[in-house]
Amino acid sequence: MTARYLDLPNPSNPGPRTGLNPVAVMLVCAAALCTLGLIAVFSATAYKSSGFFWKQVLGLGLGVCAAWTIARLDLELCRRYIWLIAVGVVGLLLLVAIPHIGISVNGSRRWLGFGPIRFQVSELAKIGIVFVLAHYLALNQSMMENLKRGFILPLFIIGGIAGPIMLQPDFGTTALVSAVGVALLFLAGARWRYIVTSVTGIVVLFAVAVALNPNRLTRLTAFLDVEGNKQAGTYQVYQSFLGFAAGGLTGAGLGQGRQQVYFLPEAHTDFIFAVVGEELGLVVTLATVLTFLLFFVCGVLHLRRAPNQFQFLLVAGALLIVALQAIVNLGVVVGRLPTKGMSLPFVSAGMSNLVLMGIIVGLLINTSRAWLRDDVLPGSRDFS
Repeated sequence: MTARYLDLPNPSNPGPRTGLNPVAVMLVCAAALCTLGLIAVFSATAYKSSGFFWKQVLGLGLGVCAAWTIARLDLELCRRYIWLIAVGVVGLLLLVAIPHIGISVNGSRRWLGFGPIRFQVSELAKIGIVFVLAHYLALNQSMMENLKRGFILPLFIIGGIAGPIMLQPDFGTTALVSAVGVALLFLAGARWRYIVTSVTGIVVLFAVAVALNPNRLTRLTAFLDVEGNKQAGTYQVYQSFLGFAAGGLTGAGLGQGRQQVYFLPEAHTDFIFAVVGEELGLVVTLATVLTFLLFFVCGVLHLRRAPNQFQFLLVAGALLIVALQAIVNLGVVVGRLPTKGMSLPFVSAGMSNLVLMGIIVGLLINTSRAWLRDDVLPGSRDFS
């Protein structure tokens, strides 16, 4: 069975190279979102300290360096070291669990630190699982109907990376990694009954895990009645509602927001969109959503040029990370999804977030340059 290429033309003739390069538009979108993030983080934290803003600038600089580095890699050559990458990612995830090495915040052990700088290892795991699965599924593209090689083994890969994240505990990132992994299985051509079985199993496991965790169960049930639980499980969501209401059409103005100063804790991270809504208004919030939508649409158009299955799955996985994170973050802030700490891509404060986005942008640039040059041979090289 061949990959589900979203109506991609024959991979040996991916299509015309004329017209506007979709990746160029995606880079403009990414730059606009990063600029908005710098402005929003500065405005949301100016009353506390300028340190948050300068960390964001540092994170953006590291992200640019990551993009520059990834853009110049030979992605096909990197496949020779893909299992080393997998072992490294799992090793770092396990390292976080060791006391006095991993940094624990609010009961979750997710970070490694070097002085004042902290890095969330699960951010690397998100792109790590995409690399590993893209490589494995491309090598076994003719075996996707086979139960063992087309379903069980890739499911073990997903579990091998998602499992340590679950133990941190970080249910949101575990769900994201699992969703991206299953989506890549679908795009690679796995049988429908395997996909349905895996999704059902994952949902059941998450339901049990949530039911056994009183804090997360409270979050899940509280979101069904935001106003009724505004003093407990939905406090942040309710305050974000007030911020959007205060912002109106054009906003209260930069630096004039009240929610992040008096009512909305840690607004510069997961609830940064509420700051944008209060200070810049409905016009800018809608423009932000449309920018993410344009980024995704151009990503799909870029995928239609993929010369082989490995790079198709690699870019598809990277695109899914951005899209799903944006959907979850925006859904939480406007009260459509249960509260979950997940950053808004390119915008939220956090060096880990910006480094991951830099890696994704680097992949887009790398594949765009290679696909336009036609120097990537169709099919997959033998890396077994």
